[in-house]
Amino acid sequence: MSLYGRYVLPRRLHFVCGRRLALAERERIVPRARGRVLEIGFGSGHNLPLYDLEPSEEMWALARPAVARARVTVEGIVGAAEEVPLAAASVDTVVSTFTLCTVGDPLAALAEARRVLRPGGQLLFCEHGEAPDEAVRRWQRRLDPLWSPLAGGCHLGRPVPALLTAGGFRVGELAARYLGGFRPASFHYLGVAVPAEP
Repeated sequence: MSLYGRYVLPRRLHFVCGRRLALAERERIVPRARGRVLEIGFGSGHNLPLYDLEPSEEMWALARPAVARARVTVEGIVGAAEEVPLAAASVDTVVSTFTLCTVGDPLAALAEARRVLRPGGQLLFCEHGEAPDEAVRRWQRRLDPLWSPLAGGCHLGRPVPALLTAGGFRVGELAARYLGGFRPASFHYLGVAVPAEP
């Protein structure tokens, strides 16, 4: 792993994902988690203070202080979202915040989320992605090859609602808007999805 990937990128992501606007969006969705929760893309633990009840070793190291202060029991599972080492139907809630942009295969990650959810389970999501405006989408496509390597594999324009549907979910609640700031990276989706009926 490069020095950038080991030392700079994790701290940069911790800072960006912990900014006021991102935290405000997390506060709108994460407290709705219930029961046994699987958080994919745990990152550096920004969501932990928000619970009422990461594949990156570097990000997990940054999360340790938040884990120590958490009001809930936290078990770290280091692995990929595309291959979750949990039994089928073993969690009540899957939480994905600013994660679908970075996973290598978002459809495989969503299939795993669906697999581990118990009947009646829910997926809470807070993600940035494809903008509704063609001019912004063009910039997302132009910038993505440069952006992604510098931002830990983040892709600017993933179509979040379409991915959820293709991944076997039915979106029950959805709010979408620009959060402000750099428009190619600021279109945001927030909501709740449940496994679609087969």
